[in-house]
Amino acid sequence: MNDRDIAVVTETIGEAWLGIARRILADGRPARYDGLPIFELSQATLTVAGPDPHDPIIARRADPERLAWMHRNFTDHARVEAFGNARSYASRLFDYGATGLDQVAWVVDRLTRDPESRSATITTFEPLSDTSYIPCVSMLDFWLRDGAVEQVVYAHSIDFGAKGYGNLVELADLQHRVATGLDLPVGRLVFIVKSAHVYNTELDYMRGVLAGERL
Repeated sequence: MNDRDIAVVTETIGEAWLGIARRILADGRPARYDGLPIFELSQATLTVAGPDPHDPIIARRADPERLAWMHRNFTDHARVEAFGNARSYASRLFDYGATGLDQVAWVVDRLTRDPESRSATITTFEPLSDTSYIPCVSMLDFWLRDGAVEQVVYAHSIDFGAKGYGNLVELADLQHRVATGLDLPVGRLVFIVKSAHVYNTELDYMRGVLAGERL
């Protein structure tokens, strides 16, 4: 299997984080992102059977400050200083284009009106204003499969050393929000990532995490 055919299939988001991290450290290729050295796998797909934002592996092994930062990004409408004062994921999801459009509520309404819909698709990308910063997670697609709410997500790149576990937590939380709005159970989370990577500065941290979870 080459780095263009990466599939990680797990029960939980914590297992998915560790699974893709192991593959990156074992098989990743040296590359650079925004001028910084990384180890990278291309075109990875993570499939999680039971995405739960309250994941015990992530609770044990993730950096609490980084988790809190990602949670603010998905819940606080304030601009994100670390990304050049770009609009947060929260503002993009719940106030798209500063128009007042709540895209998550729109998904619930669309699937309520048409449970067979294949186009309950939303985006975080705001092309008229996103000229320097392009959000890593750009498309969230929901549909009903076997009586449950399944989510398919596309990202151009995810840092699975410092941020990927936070992305997984927040995506699982959004999926639960949609499922609650529809009064349905949560199905699979499928996360398609063009560049799955770990920055060189995070390699020792991830080696420690992986070693600890083997105990």
